[in-house]
Amino acid sequence: MGRVVNLAVTQNKQITINHMKAGQKGTVVEFLGGKGLARRLQSLGIRIGKKITNVSSMFMRGPVTVKVDGTQVAIGFGMAQKILVSLEDE
Repeated sequence: MGRVVNLAVTQNKQITINHMKAGQKGTVVEFLGGKGLARRLQSLGIRIGKKITNVSSMFMRGPVTVKVDGTQVAIGFGMAQKILVSLEDE
């Protein structure tokens, strides 16, 4: 039922947040979920078009900490894998 990231998306440097390395920056492009997920993320300040930085992630399936507008937010692994970001060039 989940969306598979295909080769074309990978070539555009678009990945989910849980695949970002600590310190990587990107722009939120899409939510791979329904309206409820979008509402929850928006209440945390994570919106499409926002710049986001991965602060840290736990090994395996732990929470992911991201920085949005100067605020750090911890989100669960399942939610993180539904947020698609376009990576900034390094």
